[in-house]
Amino acid sequence: MSPKAVALIPARAGSKRVANKNIRSLAGHPMMAYSIRAAIDSGVFASVICTTDSEEYADIARYYGAEVPALRPTDMSGDKSADIEWIRWILDLLDQRGDAFDVFSILRPTSPFRRAETVRRAWGKFLANPLADSLRAVEKCRQHPGKMWVIRGDRMLPLMPFSNGTTPWHSSQYAALPEIYAQDASLEIAWSRVARDGDSIAGEAIIPFVSEGLDGFDINQPEDWLLAEQYVTSGAVTLQSIDRAPYPGSSQQGA
Repeated sequence: MSPKAVALIPARAGSKRVANKNIRSLAGHPMMAYSIRAAIDSGVFASVICTTDSEEYADIARYYGAEVPALRPTDMSGDKSADIEWIRWILDLLDQRGDAFDVFSILRPTSPFRRAETVRRAWGKFLANPLADSLRAVEKCRQHPGKMWVIRGDRMLPLMPFSNGTTPWHSSQYAALPEIYAQDASLEIAWSRVARDGDSIAGEAIIPFVSEGLDGFDINQPEDWLLAEQYVTSGAVTLQSIDRAPYPGSSQQGA
């Protein structure tokens, strides 16, 4: 029997770098709509839950098919709040209503190009590795840490003081450096016991899930938003299909 899984869509209000980014309109729908519908249409999850501290966001999430059992407490909704806090909170809340889940997945609204088929592909890989604690989306890093520095006074030192023979990494061609992957924000899956029993949402045994194309594109800066709109209008990406009219007023959200 397949484990019972819940999708968690974290959508706190109060973004500073891109105002109201989670509900800002992208191709006519609030950005969070694409993650909600990708989760629902994947067929993987028994429930799709939006965790938000905003009643406005909650109304939008419900419109697109997500549940919002309660608003997230304010002390778990700051820009420095750890994910483990609100994940434990929502899993405990669901347990209390008699709706326990074996597995949770985090699908962040800031990755609107991740679609249902990507979620299904990740779910299949997770199920194929039952001894793992979690799965996390990663992509090959664009800026290699071998070429990064730390500054100490008026000097700087390489972050990673390694070399290829006698050639320091910071003086090597990118192709000569070992492949290193950076986590992206598009997708995480973990056994609920990992969050309940430890101070972690990932555990120790983590499966890599390599994002394809623009699946892992993450909107966090104003320039990311401009790029996202360009990708959509140029046809470089295909957004998750949405089976309903835009949320009333969504064309103005975030303007």
